[in-house]
Amino acid sequence: MRWRLRALSVLGALPAGLRAASVGGGHAGGHAGGHALQDGLSGTGGTAPAPDRHRPSPGRGRGDTVRAWTELFRVSALFSVPGDALAGAAAVGRSPGRGTALAIGASLCLYEAGMALNDWADREEDAVDRPHRPIPSGRISPSAALGAAGVLTAAGLALAARAGRPALAVATGLAATVWAYDLHLKHTKAGPAAMAAARTLDLLLGATATATMTAPAGRGPGPGRRTARPGRGGTVRLTAAPDNVAAPPRPALGALAAALPAALVLGAHTYGVTAVSRHEAQGGSTAVPLAVLATTAGLSAMVLAARRGRRPGEPATPGLGGSDLGFGVTAPGEYREGPQHLTGPTAPALTSLLLTAFTGAYLRTAGPPLLHAALNPSPPLTQRAVGGGIRAMIPLQAALATRAGAPGSGLAVMALVPLARSFARKVSPT
Repeated sequence: MRWRLRALSVLGALPAGLRAASVGGGHAGGHAGGHALQDGLSGTGGTAPAPDRHRPSPGRGRGDTVRAWTELFRVSALFSVPGDALAGAAAVGRSPGRGTALAIGASLCLYEAGMALNDWADREEDAVDRPHRPIPSGRISPSAALGAAGVLTAAGLALAARAGRPALAVATGLAATVWAYDLHLKHTKAGPAAMAAARTLDLLLGATATATMTAPAGRGPGPGRRTARPGRGGTVRLTAAPDNVAAPPRPALGALAAALPAALVLGAHTYGVTAVSRHEAQGGSTAVPLAVLATTAGLSAMVLAARRGRRPGEPATPGLGGSDLGFGVTAPGEYREGPQHLTGPTAPALTSLLLTAFTGAYLRTAGPPLLHAALNPSPPLTQRAVGGGIRAMIPLQAALATRAGAPGSGLAVMALVPLARSFARKVSPT
């Protein structure tokens, strides 16, 4: 019994690897001892694993890659894009159609191209201030990010081309603005203005693509209202007068003019968000969040006042003889097809209720984070204000669509809010 206790005490004093080798001594000599030593060091049996011993499984590696690209593209901010085209379609008095869908696809591609290009251009700065981002952390190579930006830009322009030459022209200007901002302008005083121009052009892209896809292309003026004209022998015949809705290039120019006020509202909001984002890494600005908060309140008042300026039940686009563009702007002598309105005696009240609700959601989403950032201009609160400003674009787009007489489009845009909120918990929009 004593010799057994002595043997156990000797084994207990040995290192873990040699102790395992001694216990496994019944196997084939040094081979068994070598395996036991490796198992002891690698943590077989529940101890700490050796990270360099086992490579990640293919599934886990693919998951890391998807996560990296998700962060690079800021997928939670993607839900602020489709509302641009829907608000643009409502501004020109058209129901969303194939042109609107093409505009949404082009906008998504160009938006993601800008995200990839932004991180590629900021890779050295992010290595100091944001080392966790995909490129400085080594999860995505700079060449891959730049290549993705190029491919997505080409895809966006190709989709816009399918909607017609006017839409391609607007998309080309949008792509040029995005690349100019990411490569140079964002580090200058013109940065916020360039980003505001990009959002403005994005809404105009939706308006132009929707209007030009609706009008017949390449066939000149189409038949309009029939009028009685005297014929030979005292007879009377009906002739069709040319209709301006089909005459190129009037649809594209009319769409740009009609959607410009709504696009400028969205651009003004974007200008403020971009101005705040210039301080999200270091913080320290109180005046900028306060100024943007005042701008947010002013834009909300303008949207509501534009709707209250109309008579109950009057559409946003009265048609031939001058289009009400909102905010006191009119485009004389242009025909526009009115949007789909709610019908019934309670329709104007319901539309006004929706407009008030969407505008309130816009204020509630953007206002409190801006106020917090003004009171405490720390980087986390400033970043939260930027994220709130990005998410606030969705209810603003819904309010603009409803103000133009398309509450259905407004409801469709607002349906994106829960998705944006859910994705924002997983991937930051900034």
